[in-house]
Amino acid sequence: MRQRGSFTIIELILVIVVIGILASLSIPRIKRDRQIEAINNILSSIRYTQHLALIDDKVDPNDSSWQKRLWGIRFANTNNSDAYYTICSDINENGYISKNECAIDNSNGKYFYRLNTHKPSNDESPNTSIGRLFGINSITFSGGCKKVKHIAFDKLGRPHVGLKNAKNDYRTYMSNDCKITFKFIDNTPKFTITIVSETGYVYVSGDETGNINYSNL
Repeated sequence: MRQRGSFTIIELILVIVVIGILASLSIPRIKRDRQIEAINNILSSIRYTQHLALIDDKVDPNDSSWQKRLWGIRFANTNNSDAYYTICSDINENGYISKNECAIDNSNGKYFYRLNTHKPSNDESPNTSIGRLFGINSITFSGGCKKVKHIAFDKLGRPHVGLKNAKNDYRTYMSNDCKITFKFIDNTPKFTITIVSETGYVYVSGDETGNINYSNL
């Protein structure tokens, strides 16, 4: 009996079609996974910032601008749209953040710090580079944080904005819910994180329960 030595054209076409179908099914899953990883990264970092504020009371009646030292998370884009964030406290109240004023990432022992002009150095956490990690290239603020990119928290976990001109009062207290929308460089679905003004509660919009239902994003 004569043995077959190769596939027929029809068999090759069928194989290509099957591979194409499998690829079309896996691409949305990959984008979904990337979105979920980005959400988990950012949510955990905002909540960690709140945790630092809760355990490190910055209130000082003898310092008229003590609110400048509140722990906060700052979002920004570099010149090449590489989105990132830092978690810091302006300890010396000069309006500029240095590396030693930033928190340590417990997952790797590195600083939650980044300059907008360079790649993360060896002592800076790569987890802050959400542009490089997940392809996020646009961050939009609305609501109570519309004109700022820096959200800080006090000893009760309540959000504050506009710390640059802070005085010994609570004018910086965020009056409306803050909504931060993150968009990707490709067509991965965008998502919005909301920070509630009265309590500082943080959730992905559409999931006020705190149990993220990713199908609703």
